[in-house]
Amino acid sequence: MSLMEMMVAIGIMSIAMAGFSVLFVKSWQMNSYIFETGQDSFIASRAVRILVDDLRRARQADNGDYLISSASDMDLVIYIDIDNDSVTEKVHYYLDESEDELNVGISNPSGSGSSITYPSGDDAVSTLAAHVVNDSEHPVFSYFGNNYFSDNTPFGTPVSSGEIVNIRIIKTSLWVDIRPYQSPDHITVESFAQLRNIGL
Repeated sequence: MSLMEMMVAIGIMSIAMAGFSVLFVKSWQMNSYIFETGQDSFIASRAVRILVDDLRRARQADNGDYLISSASDMDLVIYIDIDNDSVTEKVHYYLDESEDELNVGISNPSGSGSSITYPSGDDAVSTLAAHVVNDSEHPVFSYFGNNYFSDNTPFGTPVSSGEIVNIRIIKTSLWVDIRPYQSPDHITVESFAQLRNIGL
């Protein structure tokens, strides 16, 4: 093999290796994109499913308070028998925007009969979903009355104490993005929960 033939062979092999390298990198990026999209979708779907299931079980507090204590874009305090022990807990869902976490705080009542009270803070806090990137333009919670199907304009937030009793439907919307400044873009999952135990 002459020197010229060897140089041509090396050149062809270098081009082929560069092509394989580019193909490998692109395949790796595509697999990473698909994997991260799947992770985002799983996180958002799981959290929304849990939220909607919980909200449908909201009920009057054990001290007689209305089933919703406060309602705003990123923060909701509601009463639920969250652990099925026949005691109604105060449940606090909120977005910790500094940590990009949707948290749930749970507080148990104390006392008995007419002296039952709930603490002002949360007894225990856990993370329901990480990498949640909702902002003021994309609230976690939106609130609607009975006329949702004819007028789907949500209540202004925070919902006033006079309007809270008119809430019948709560929309939950989560924007989840594991790497906010890189592809893939966020995944959005939303669902609606109709309050079933009003007046019970």
